[in-house]
Amino acid sequence: MAVITIIGSGMMGSALAFPARENGHEVRIVGTHLDRDIIETSRATGRHPKFEKDFPAGISFYQIEEIGDALPGTDVVIGGVSSFGVEWFAEKILPILPDGMVVLTVTKGLMDTPDGRLITYPAYWQQKLDALGKKISLNAVGGPCTSYELVAHDQTEVSFCGADLEILARLKEIMTTDYYHISITTDITGIESAVALKNGYALGIALTIGLNQKEFGEDSPLHFNSQAAVFGQSMKEMYRLLEFQGAMTLNNLAVGVGDLYVTVYGGRTRLVGILLGRGLNIDEAEAELKGVTLESLVVARRVARAIKINAANGTLDAADFPILMHIDEILTEKKPVNLPWEDFTYAEQI
Repeated sequence: MAVITIIGSGMMGSALAFPARENGHEVRIVGTHLDRDIIETSRATGRHPKFEKDFPAGISFYQIEEIGDALPGTDVVIGGVSSFGVEWFAEKILPILPDGMVVLTVTKGLMDTPDGRLITYPAYWQQKLDALGKKISLNAVGGPCTSYELVAHDQTEVSFCGADLEILARLKEIMTTDYYHISITTDITGIESAVALKNGYALGIALTIGLNQKEFGEDSPLHFNSQAAVFGQSMKEMYRLLEFQGAMTLNNLAVGVGDLYVTVYGGRTRLVGILLGRGLNIDEAEAELKGVTLESLVVARRVARAIKINAANGTLDAADFPILMHIDEILTEKKPVNLPWEDFTYAEQI
């Protein structure tokens, strides 16, 4: 039996308590400073306030100031913060973890640098660890998985990535169930880039839903031609960006495209994309969705900035990324949605 401490009681971190506890491991969930109500509710009811199913029996819940009681004896820390908590996790959690700790993070996203590079969150955290002189194994989860469907035991395929295959194999042994299936890879950049990039493109696909609702009415049937057109172009752009990251493989592309699919149909990004497509500007859409974490907006802006820098120095061609460049215009210049459909076409002689 392993002792697993989940730090961050958001939906995805909490969802991983289900396979972990169902496999007989001791599970402790620690809320962040923003999670006080979640922890209180979970303690009182045995259920996360966003889930429709009770936690497995035997899970312990802690407020952030009680983290000192939760960490002793821990074998694996699962980082359950959103991308907005990346710096908090680096400043408040990594320094208090003992050397040798194994960390598995569910946080998806990329950071951009002034010279146009895109850095994964594990790479960012590793820089912090190196500065502290700490030795911690950083691993991450990627793939098409929504929290509520994991809780419902829908068949789910994900990838765990990290530097050490033996540690990854142990994590797979701890977490695998008859509904949670895990591939393992040492390609951290590939998996983390793929699952981050899909956020911006899921927003692009959702724009078409809003555009059709604007034209045909909010109760009109869904139109799939336009969604498929943006989906196909999104795959091309993700392919090029994975190449830029030095991480273009069939497995990485499949993880990213699968995650793109599930995000379009089941994620928060869908909501903001629909509102933008209906005609709201980004300020109005964010106000409408007040309180909803919109990581897709952060990723889209960061990747677009990196593309512009690399286009300026000749490394990339911005014309190869018409969807992301238009999303950037919508987010940073508040331009109305006007998808560049003709830019998706090509002429090929074979």
